[in-house]
Amino acid sequence: MSEQEFESLVDDALDQIPGELLELVDNCLLLIEDVPPDGDIELFGLYVGVPLTERGSDTLLTQPDQIFIYRRPILAACRTDEEVAHEIAVTVVHEIGHYFGIDESRLHELGWG
Repeated sequence: MSEQEFESLVDDALDQIPGELLELVDNCLLLIEDVPPDGDIELFGLYVGVPLTERGSDTLLTQPDQIFIYRRPILAACRTDEEVAHEIAVTVVHEIGHYFGIDESRLHELGWG
């Protein structure tokens, strides 16, 4: 799958998230990288930042939060384009969940990870 096709699937995943929820995401970048910095082929995505539930007045002037989606680990784990699209959608929702302060165990309970 080409980088453009992968990026298009990430855009599709974002389009599936209700607009009123996405409007609450502020100062956050979504970035697509080939692999995680540590080379972990089992890591599909990563949220780096301060979750909304932990923010105070001192976090107003901080760097943007970042959500990373890792292309090669997702492609390696999936056999079909449909599986890739599904895994991207799950990963995008999972990482946005972390932005909102939802922890790993709760995301798994909800079926997002």
